[in-house]
Amino acid sequence: MQRAATIIGDAVVSLISYQSAPFYTAASIVPAKLLYAFARPALFSLDPEAAHNLTLPALRRAAALGLTSLLGKPAADPRTVMGVTFPNPVGLAAGLDKDGAYIDGLAALGFGSIEIGTVTPRAQPGNPKPRMFRLPAANAIINRMGFNNGGVDAFVANVQASRFYQERQGVLGLNIGKNADTPIERAAEDYLHCLAKVYPYASYVTVNISSPNTKNLRQLQGASELDALLSRLKETQQRLADLHKRYVPLALKIAPDIDAEQIKTIADALLRHKIDGVIATNTTISREAVRGLQHENEAGGLSGAPVLALSTSVVRQLHGELGDALPIIGVGGIFSGADAQAKIAAGAALVQLYSGLIYRGPALVRECAAALRQKN
Repeated sequence: MQRAATIIGDAVVSLISYQSAPFYTAASIVPAKLLYAFARPALFSLDPEAAHNLTLPALRRAAALGLTSLLGKPAADPRTVMGVTFPNPVGLAAGLDKDGAYIDGLAALGFGSIEIGTVTPRAQPGNPKPRMFRLPAANAIINRMGFNNGGVDAFVANVQASRFYQERQGVLGLNIGKNADTPIERAAEDYLHCLAKVYPYASYVTVNISSPNTKNLRQLQGASELDALLSRLKETQQRLADLHKRYVPLALKIAPDIDAEQIKTIADALLRHKIDGVIATNTTISREAVRGLQHENEAGGLSGAPVLALSTSVVRQLHGELGDALPIIGVGGIFSGADAQAKIAAGAALVQLYSGLIYRGPALVRECAAALRQKN
């Protein structure tokens, strides 16, 4: 493991040092791909969670050494969504940095926004290990992490300590959830607690009711439960806006495993309560696309390429219900610039990456940004 850690760290530092031109070009994407191709076998030789826990500190170390300041950014392509101006339309999805400990390193990869979390009121270990599994033949990941995090107070302290926040370098989304041992009928209390804690530091706040890895959480997508939750969230948002003299948008993150009637119910609730945006989608519990592969029967949410069509279909149906009244952030299965374009064509205003970043590496951010810039 130590040798793998050294290889990974060297690759991260090499990648950042090499990409020192003030602006990226198409030609500069190729070395980035080659350097990630060098690091990936070492990463994939490790347990997925172990690889995760080695790579992010290496990226943070590069940032602390000042190497990330050498990185260029994708060409400016600002989009104003939810009243917030995003430097480009390609964001990092929540889940990669649950505690906000690696914001500065991740920001160097060229994202137009960084979303961190999911965070809960109290620290919790998450589900027993192993709890993350790669399915390389399908470019997929199954995880049942279970909102493992250090709690909202530690989360806020990490945000405050980041240069990204201190220098207001870009758009920071803060993703909130409920503790595993909080009864579902009291879930709103956890969301309201977290909302009050993170509100002063967020560009926008995401309310995650769609993870399959916290018992009964998706029950909050039901009509009556959702209506009650959104009502209390909106009331608290308005109170906090008055208190802090600043309006922070709320976005709801939903699952892909919903039918047309559920999509209509959710869309109606979002409009009725004047929620600012919706993120579609989280991981799926379906295994149809990975039948016969190792780990197909592991419990948890499936992400990666197999989710592309399902999540894009939800985006399309949501847009059919919402029109331009409420923006959609499309996430799920983006592995290429063409995939990102498909999300926008379906009705998304922005996109987010996660599993594609694991399989394709940092060059994917710039590829997607360039593809969407061409279509703007």
